[in-house]
Amino acid sequence: MRYLASRTNVLAGSVGSQIEIEIENVRFEVDLLHGQKTGFYLDQRHNYAVVAGYARERRVLDCFTNQGAFALTCARAGAGEVTGVEENAENIATAKQNAARNELNAGWIQQDVFQFLRASEKAGAQYDLIILDPPSFTKTRSGLRDALRGYRELHMRAFKLLSKDGVLATFSCSHHVSDTAFLQTISDALVDARRSARRLRRFEQAPDHPVLPTIPETEYFKGFLLEMMPGR
Repeated sequence: MRYLASRTNVLAGSVGSQIEIEIENVRFEVDLLHGQKTGFYLDQRHNYAVVAGYARERRVLDCFTNQGAFALTCARAGAGEVTGVEENAENIATAKQNAARNELNAGWIQQDVFQFLRASEKAGAQYDLIILDPPSFTKTRSGLRDALRGYRELHMRAFKLLSKDGVLATFSCSHHVSDTAFLQTISDALVDARRSARRLRRFEQAPDHPVLPTIPETEYFKGFLLEMMPGR
């Protein structure tokens, strides 16, 4: 059996590596050859507008902001204050460039998200809308337990930072983390944080990332929108 050699280049035509796309009236520079996957997380394509719809005049925290897509669509929607947190220096630089390209204001922090959340809790910070869109926590079934432990801490710390009627948009792109396991982890985190919430909606991957019933791995994406409620 012969295999094609692995390579990254333009197979046909003369398109350059850098192109510009527009999502929800925000322009982003995309690196087709060197960026993550296609250079942009297009499986979130229809979710940016939904989340941004809750951003007006709110304090927004976009964790794992990557190139700033959620942060900047929220800024465009009239958020009162936007902060994007990302550990990767190149992504932070790109997010800043995207903000300047669109003349939008946002604060960018290059730091591990878990460290940022712990420090923010100690400082007594609060946000009205928090977005959790981390990279996959596990690519194998053997790593599921550690992944769920990570999700639980991530959500618990986010819940502690949300205002009394705050909103959380949370996502997982780990195929091995089922809807049931993800929701249970969120519930456990609510108990840990002594908070109560109601579920507003479920997110799914964009239609151009089709789910094939005969290939379970294609249904890798899941997400939920939660609103804090009085209670604990």
